[in-house]
Amino acid sequence: MAAKFEIYKDKKGEFRFRYVASNGEPMFGSEGYTTKASAKSAIESIKKNVPDADVVDTTTEVA
Repeated sequence: MAAKFEIYKDKKGEFRFRYVASNGEPMFGSEGYTTKASAKSAIESIKKNVPDADVVDTTTEVA
């Protein structure tokens, strides 16, 4: 199975998406959107911009 984005409607009728890894495990989910087009636009933005995303660790724990 390949990794994928799944679009669905929540209990409030808003469109949301989740990213599902190739092993079938959900990795993260989105906020609610009033239109499916907005959810799709957010997915496209993630697909386009993720390679350049920085990782910022705001924890104060010592490893």
